[in-house]
Amino acid sequence: MKNTAIIAEPGVPFVEVTREFDAPRELIFRAFTEPELLVQWLGPRRMIMTIDRYDVRDGGSWRYTHRDGDGNEYGFHGVFHGRPSPDWMVQTFEFEGAPGHVSLDSLVLEDLGGRTLARMRSVFQSVEDRDAMVSSGMEQGMNEGYERLDELIARLAVTA
Repeated sequence: MKNTAIIAEPGVPFVEVTREFDAPRELIFRAFTEPELLVQWLGPRRMIMTIDRYDVRDGGSWRYTHRDGDGNEYGFHGVFHGRPSPDWMVQTFEFEGAPGHVSLDSLVLEDLGGRTLARMRSVFQSVEDRDAMVSSGMEQGMNEGYERLDELIARLAVTA
């Protein structure tokens, strides 16, 4: 499965995403938690990502921005909950352009013997919030980001 599967059932305020990667789960976990790797793949290709803080621990906060070619910046922030690990990572997510609309996101990385299945779930405060996120271009951004993650994994495999 190289495709990203995004499921947003009508009437429920959450999105489920699955994506398989051709890399060990520890490497995928590093890509989600190490700022120097995260900036190389998260988000659309046309955006430049800058991380202000990324404190991956229980209660640690994070904030980053994406900047487009015209200089427009889009900020996002949140807080990690629990002890992040490949088995379970939970954080809040808030787009600063829509303050107060916070989702709770979880990530589980399943070991497939050298490959990894990432299972993500975002729970929104309402179906309307969920629908606004889905219609904002979320699918295209996620697909581009995961393609970039595949490219990063390939580069890291060459240097390993």
